[in-house]
Amino acid sequence: MKKLFLLFAGCLFCAASFAQEPVTFTAQQDHQNMLDQLGIKSIRHSFDADENSPHAANYDESKANPYPVLPEILRTNAGRKVSSARQWWEVRRPEIVEGFESEVYGRVPDNVPGVTWIVEAEEIETVGMTRVKAKQLRGHVDNSACPSINVDIKMVVVTPANAKGPVPVLMMFGGANLPNPVKPGAADMAVINKVLRRLLENDPETAALMKKYPAWQPFEPANPFAAFARPAQQTPGQDPPSNQQLLAAGWGYVMIDPGSIQADNGAGLTRGIIGLTNKGQPRKPDDWGSLRAWAWGAARGLDYLETDPDVDAKHVGIEGVSRYGKAALVTLAFEDRFYMGLIGSSGKGGATLHRRLFGEGLENLAGSGEYHWMAGNYIKYCAVESKTGPWNAGMLPVDSHELIALCAPRLVFISYGVPEKGDALWLDQYGSWQATVAAGEVFKLLGAKDLGLSNDYRKEPMPPVLTGLLDGELAWRQHDGGHTDGPNMKYFIEWASKKMGFNKE
Repeated sequence: MKKLFLLFAGCLFCAASFAQEPVTFTAQQDHQNMLDQLGIKSIRHSFDADENSPHAANYDESKANPYPVLPEILRTNAGRKVSSARQWWEVRRPEIVEGFESEVYGRVPDNVPGVTWIVEAEEIETVGMTRVKAKQLRGHVDNSACPSINVDIKMVVVTPANAKGPVPVLMMFGGANLPNPVKPGAADMAVINKVLRRLLENDPETAALMKKYPAWQPFEPANPFAAFARPAQQTPGQDPPSNQQLLAAGWGYVMIDPGSIQADNGAGLTRGIIGLTNKGQPRKPDDWGSLRAWAWGAARGLDYLETDPDVDAKHVGIEGVSRYGKAALVTLAFEDRFYMGLIGSSGKGGATLHRRLFGEGLENLAGSGEYHWMAGNYIKYCAVESKTGPWNAGMLPVDSHELIALCAPRLVFISYGVPEKGDALWLDQYGSWQATVAAGEVFKLLGAKDLGLSNDYRKEPMPPVLTGLLDGELAWRQHDGGHTDGPNMKYFIEWASKKMGFNKE
């Protein structure tokens, strides 16, 4: 028995000895590792927003379409025309999903661990003029297979306290903090300050300081007149914050922190949920990038919402702006439990066509600053010298019109602002318009309404600013603000509420 025990202990020691420690790379080192895996010696230089740079981005529309023909959205890889919903669901859609998973956003691995949701705080708060139930949650990801990497998803759920039943909810990528935590009253604050002062006075490191500042209180005493304070005045004509608009319309909202799922940099790829599933080792070329990881985290948040009696889990939307607009579109495309999406200023990697050479280019997404958003395979499409020759954007098997189409027939609202206010031409608003127009074919095939135009993406003119195309399940509106979807929020709420037949009363 003793020999058997020693043998068993020896095996455990050997297993521990051979277990690989998580790799720590800089983004540049990890990027180079992927180039080496792909057999790439050099890639095209990323574009610069500075017009005086030798690598300045193109803003000349006459040069913007070196690959003007998009993949046919309703033609199979075998060349057959798709003319029925059944062909779409059984043949064409899976082909498009495969193209995006293999070459653009990467695959969610089979071994991704489960998530256990824990309610860490719950209280009644006030947001704007609405009493709400606010919950702070932590989604702990099982890390038993790699204990050195810890992932805890941060999420906040806020719903109207006086709702008569479950309400629709918009999940938004961003900081996940309780909106307006209840503060102790004057009497409770006095007790807290008394206890803290006593502790500090008895601590050798702070005792002298407490004698030096005898009247100081660790926490500012509560203002007894705070409840009677006038609310902050909004600029005339300015809409309330998006969360207040949602609550006023009878909706709830969720904030989910993407950084708690996966870091927004290449150095973090051996940590976070991607690193956890890879046990701290570098990615393979078709492994998921941060956009797909954030989308996975949003889906896990939806798992929790399906258990929350205050949430109408059949009518949950996803929202994001800029890189999180990309993530929101990826989420909606790959997770069909989300009913709707507000896609804000998403640019390249989101709604804008990859084939377009205008503003931000494929080369930017493939460079060491942004490659972590994408699958490693995406990098090869800007290869100058590689074992398989040069590559270009025209060789991509899919493009963003097909990503939008994967969301059909659910609700998709594509939102942009104007360059004059900070929603830069870098984002290529027109490239997103073209993709949205082209995606409409699939919405119509599935019995939904698109923008109400032809699907000729090369000829349909982009509508004037402030002109909303909001009759269909596929919607477009360019507001006159900056790099935000805030000015479009009221239009989104009205449009989506009408589509799902929701009335606050």
